[in-house]
Amino acid sequence: MSNFTTKLNNMKKEKLLKGLLILAVSIMCFNSCAKDDNSITPQTDGKANPALLIDNAIPKELGNVYQKYFNRYTKVVCPNGGAIHIVAQDKITEGQIVRCRGVIEHYLKNLPNSVYGINKAAIANKMAENNAVLCLLNGQDDGKNPAGEKVQGQPLFQNEMQVEGHSWYMNQNYEHRDATFEEILHLVHDYGIGVDGPNSLPGALPSYQQKIRAAQENAYTSELWANGPNFNNQIKDWIQENSMTQEYLAAVVDSYYGLWGAWMGSSTHGMWGGYTAKNRDEVITEDPDGNTLITDFLHPYLTYNARIDASLDGNFSLKFDATKPYTHHSRYLKDITLTGSHNNSVTVNELDNDITGNAGSNTIIFSGIKADYTITTNNGETVVIDNVKNRDGLNTLRKVEKLQFTDQIYSL
Repeated sequence: MSNFTTKLNNMKKEKLLKGLLILAVSIMCFNSCAKDDNSITPQTDGKANPALLIDNAIPKELGNVYQKYFNRYTKVVCPNGGAIHIVAQDKITEGQIVRCRGVIEHYLKNLPNSVYGINKAAIANKMAENNAVLCLLNGQDDGKNPAGEKVQGQPLFQNEMQVEGHSWYMNQNYEHRDATFEEILHLVHDYGIGVDGPNSLPGALPSYQQKIRAAQENAYTSELWANGPNFNNQIKDWIQENSMTQEYLAAVVDSYYGLWGAWMGSSTHGMWGGYTAKNRDEVITEDPDGNTLITDFLHPYLTYNARIDASLDGNFSLKFDATKPYTHHSRYLKDITLTGSHNNSVTVNELDNDITGNAGSNTIIFSGIKADYTITTNNGETVVIDNVKNRDGLNTLRKVEKLQFTDQIYSL
């Protein structure tokens, strides 16, 4: 749990005084910027990209303190016209910014025929009403970034954000463990769903929170989660912060989407050994209450379009391959866009994939012989349908030059 969470204690009171506080902080910031030796002074790096909806300008309504410490901005626009804000410091890459926005949108994407996710508009609107801000910070969570004590919001640090195709992702480098899903889920949970008890904001889905609380309590007492002496002090902090349910739900989600599948620290547990399930199959069998929380609210696959890092030079697999650690996670992707100019290939999975190529020569790899597929091309878009059920699905392709089947390579 981040050191920001305890600030929720005073948030209701602060909201009432928000106008005065912002004015006061802005004046202090203006007067002290030149004197603060520890301050980060972001410079416009010229990489703000209108095509990716990233702006150099921090909205004035966030206040001068945000303008001091952050140099790029994007947002998720909510049904009520409000915004979930994302601010980034100068060392955060465009790829990290876009991915974070995509993960927020994934959590808030409606899930038809579900129990709690049919219409998530109220959750998004509540996040906007509660002034939800995702703060993307340079470095790591070691207390050295001065912005941590200056601004209010959910932190996510540079060194704990992976981007598909980047070496941290491809190697599943747990020194740069991907905390994106965990921390952004905290944002959605705290500011949107709502948390029962003290130190919380009013939420839009108290009935779901009741289910989360019941599953969390069962997981704790049944020693499925946060079990062992290594968690004693952590549990004390979480209880004081009233963040037990947030931390439990994040542990379930991370294992459900495969983020701990490649971790070598345990063959049976996820979340640094603190959660009973290492992968989705184990969530289903070992923590059925936790699995129900996910299937009642979230899609079984990742719904954002993953922009594959331009550094990738070779193959990106959407299909699980035990020899490729990242596929524990990438197997749940379905829509991707290659970036950069390397000649890359993509191996499809059983989902209906949407794949856009880059400036290089791109090849899509399938599991069967060409005769098993129906191929149609119209206006630069190729649709490849696997006529064998539950294998390669339906693939919509753009800017792709070749299709690789087990018996031949077919040029488009």
